[in-house]
Amino acid sequence: MVEEILLGDEAVARGAIDAGISAAYAYPGTPSTEIFATVQAYARHAGLPIRGLWSTNEKVALEEGVGVSYAGCRALVAMKHVGLNVAADPFMNVALAGAHGGLVIAVADDPSMHSSQNEQDSRFFADFAQVPCFEPANQQQCYDFTREAFELSERLRVPVLLRLVTRLAHSRAVVSMSAARARNAAAYVDDPGLYTLIPANARRAYAKLLDKQPAFAAHAEAHAANRLDLRGEGRPGILVSGVASNYLEEALGDRLDDYNVLRIGVYPLPVQKIRRLLDASSEIRVVEEGYPFIERYVSALGLMREKPIRGRLTGDLPRAGELSPDAMRRSFGLPVAASLQIPGLEQVLVGRPPRLCDACPHDDTYNAINEALVGMGEGIRVMGDIGCYSLGYLKPHQAIHSCLCMGSSIGMAIGAAHAGMTPSLCVIGDGTFTHSGMAPLLDAAHENTNIKVFILDNSIVAMTGGQPTMATDEDVVNLVAGLGVPREHIRVVLPVPKEKDANVRVIREEIAYQGLSVIIARRACVTYAKVIKLHRRERAAADA
Repeated sequence: MVEEILLGDEAVARGAIDAGISAAYAYPGTPSTEIFATVQAYARHAGLPIRGLWSTNEKVALEEGVGVSYAGCRALVAMKHVGLNVAADPFMNVALAGAHGGLVIAVADDPSMHSSQNEQDSRFFADFAQVPCFEPANQQQCYDFTREAFELSERLRVPVLLRLVTRLAHSRAVVSMSAARARNAAAYVDDPGLYTLIPANARRAYAKLLDKQPAFAAHAEAHAANRLDLRGEGRPGILVSGVASNYLEEALGDRLDDYNVLRIGVYPLPVQKIRRLLDASSEIRVVEEGYPFIERYVSALGLMREKPIRGRLTGDLPRAGELSPDAMRRSFGLPVAASLQIPGLEQVLVGRPPRLCDACPHDDTYNAINEALVGMGEGIRVMGDIGCYSLGYLKPHQAIHSCLCMGSSIGMAIGAAHAGMTPSLCVIGDGTFTHSGMAPLLDAAHENTNIKVFILDNSIVAMTGGQPTMATDEDVVNLVAGLGVPREHIRVVLPVPKEKDANVRVIREEIAYQGLSVIIARRACVTYAKVIKLHRRERAAADA
């Protein structure tokens, strides 16, 4: 038995390594990034033959993981919650195809949107796909549940979703780890028809998935993490899941002994235990981090009419954002401790809005774009995308006017051009371009749509910690040309102050052209200059 202090993300990674994974795949995104980073670093340190990479996007990562499972080995795939949207196609379908080698998808949700566009709750995806889900409450369960998820995946031949949230992913605790399991020997699935989802096979696969549902339910009902403590008939009851149980215990302390409590960490929901809790309790409070998933589920069973159920839907807990001990106390009518007040503190500590790093190449790109648009009329919009350059929305630049999802800037610019808006401009980073920007650029190239695409090539995926980008420098030029953009309208500029006038001239020339232009602003990220050099050496060695 070995003990270490680990982040929740790190505990998942170590659990997967000790579960005998042969490969891991991910696309970086807070709060999930450290899962794959830990697998990669630990495997290198320990000399373990674990394959894997930062994938082009989450869909590709999951498909690579499915390939490992198809070959009989165990694979971990990690992403943040919005990444599961990108991976939804293979996720929903591999639920039917099943798992040969263990397949676990670790998804980190981001309540309160610390670094995300929305708060979505991945438990709905597990329910949608009708696959088991584990929701750890602490770092020890992150480790234990990950190992168990692989065992369950192979025993029931099904992919398993592991759901974390930000506070758990990015907080530390002591984790006890046990002996590692040996990796599986590679062996293809016997029946390739299981993964060939033509309609005839898919109908049989769906029937098999439905046949497995009683086994999933039985597993959840019997699981020790779904613990029911009945303290007496007629007492109020609490149904709590995942990390929210920590807030509940901190808020109520010894008062928790006055309640009937059902803790949930494994899905599908243990309906029989919920039934017993309802029968024994005068009312039910549902406490869960994320959407009111359990609350709505229980209400859909018709149980809302039998006993009062209080939670996020009733306003007893906040409908949006993270839970907290103070939110719990308010919900239970308990006093909230006064926050620390230091006279004069507000004059000393002032809020600092996020901004681009000093000498960031995006600064110079936005300065050139803004100057190039002077005199072209009011109301010109520049479609933005996900990355460090999203900060261009804020002062002093105020240079972009949208940030919807990965790769959306090019598609939105196409739509705006079709609606008659001109000039129609958009910006996208080199990492985001290879993630999901190539497909809409192919649309624009197919009809030579009159949009101006700025690819901000800083040679790294900087926002999430400096992961390698799939294409930079001349590789980006060749990719763009390969998608059908004429080379004479692929312009490369150097975003530095002394080149500003020349860059403005290039931008105006391409705006005057009535067709598709791609302007690549190429300068390496100043924060990760050393890491970029390392990535380039590693790539050169791999190519040699």
